[in-house]
Amino acid sequence: MTLGVEHFPVCVANHRAMVFRIAYSYVKCVHDADDVTQDVFLKLYRVLSESETVFVADVNVKAWLIRVTINASKSLLKSNWRTRRADLPDSAATQSMTGDCLELHEYINELKPKYRTIIYLYYYERYSVKEIAGILKIRQTTVTTQLGRARNQLKEILLTEGFA
Repeated sequence: MTLGVEHFPVCVANHRAMVFRIAYSYVKCVHDADDVTQDVFLKLYRVLSESETVFVADVNVKAWLIRVTINASKSLLKSNWRTRRADLPDSAATQSMTGDCLELHEYINELKPKYRTIIYLYYYERYSVKEIAGILKIRQTTVTTQLGRARNQLKEILLTEGFA
């Protein structure tokens, strides 16, 4: 089944939360993550409107959305606007989290963006190393290495915070 513009509302409903979480893991600001999410779905709408681009399945759309979200987040971080303004508190982003989940989320956010992305895709989205390599367009050994480094950094953070 090929996807067209008529599938856009379903794509938004199915993937909006994922796109927002990935964007937030990069930009660490609810408002900026909302902007990135909106931009990503505008791009998706344009792509689905064009007859040249065809997504064969929802899985292809999801991988495309992840890649576009990462790129859009990185672009926002490089922009002059982002560096000149002061960030607002982001209590809304972590409002629904409590206890250990909130703490772990905060520790994951201390990692470099490339490690946060690998952790998110592997543990939260349940992608395999091979799938992550395809989405991020890097080698599987690189994914494995970054995943190991991310785990080690999280372990160090947790040990310094008093977790055994």
